[in-house]
Amino acid sequence: MAELRLVAPCHFGVEAVLKREITELGYEIERVEDGRVTFLGDESAVCRANMFLRTAERIMLQVGRFHAVTYEELFDAVKSLPWENYIPENGKFWVKKAGSVKSKLFSPSDIQRIVKKAIVERLKNKYCVSWFQEDGEEYPIRVFLNRDEVVVALDTTGESLHKRGYRKRISKAPISETLAAALILLTPWKKDRILVDPFCGCGTFPIEAAMIAANIAPGMNREFTAEKWTNFIDRKLWYAASDEAYEQVNDEIDVDIQGYDIEPEMIAYARENAKDAGVAHLIHFQQRDVADLSHSKKYGFIITNPPYGERLEEREALRDIYRKFGERYQNLDSWSAFIISSYEDTEKDFGRKATKNRKIYNGMIKTYFYQFMGPKPPKRG
Repeated sequence: MAELRLVAPCHFGVEAVLKREITELGYEIERVEDGRVTFLGDESAVCRANMFLRTAERIMLQVGRFHAVTYEELFDAVKSLPWENYIPENGKFWVKKAGSVKSKLFSPSDIQRIVKKAIVERLKNKYCVSWFQEDGEEYPIRVFLNRDEVVVALDTTGESLHKRGYRKRISKAPISETLAAALILLTPWKKDRILVDPFCGCGTFPIEAAMIAANIAPGMNREFTAEKWTNFIDRKLWYAASDEAYEQVNDEIDVDIQGYDIEPEMIAYARENAKDAGVAHLIHFQQRDVADLSHSKKYGFIITNPPYGERLEEREALRDIYRKFGERYQNLDSWSAFIISSYEDTEKDFGRKATKNRKIYNGMIKTYFYQFMGPKPPKRG
């Protein structure tokens, strides 16, 4: 098998989690950049990364990386790349997205046009044709420029990896599945510890936690664009990744994962989503106001995405929610709490200073992941 460079974008601030995931899958990290991890693997790595990575947004096969400050340099460099190794004569190819940060070439439409033209010229020479029908499988291309360094890659995923397939019913401002998984993996929570989300909405945090606990691969119930690239990725490799995923599932486990929300509609959505994810039996959902948050057990975890202004008109209502939340947390002896929020008075209204916090971008919103650490449970004798 060939050695490939694979690029996995992620939310800004969770690169370390994705790096750890990739390493645990058995692949070598080549570089870590803001919002992106590049690693080495073969054709089977394309399949396994799409199937198993919880925190990546997509998996891209890097065809080339080079410096360019003029469109002529961009054209020549793209044309020199071995596109015939990946795109067959009847392949449908287009530049799906072009992005530019602090680069002299900054027009997405011009970048897309030049890259497409360069690939066409390369394949014309290789296939000895003057016109491409493009009636075969799809080979979408993505181009990223950062400080005049260009990465040109094939998108192996298609719909973003946060589309697990289970979340058909959503709340007004849901956290993405990939970010929820990353935040859970940033905490010390393990499946033998209690986990409560008092603002569960459509259930994303509890569902992702249950999938982690049961070892359910996030890509098990969806399709990927590269499944149809049989010209260089054998279908057997996809079957092998799927078989590996099914063999690892263990959903006959004893866990205590709970999700609360004040809205009955959200609880109904969360239950349906959990059912579709195959983890309904592992989660207890309940309609409950945060003012009624309580638990009799010790050493539990709260991981949650409370309202932070984008959803509420009344700032006073937001302040009241955080104060009630903080008051109830005071009564949860020995618990740890992890809160993602862009609300600037989170610590003030919650009533305590976070042990630490981490800046994370939730889409285009700058948020902080506040970590209020409780004591570790005593070691079992």
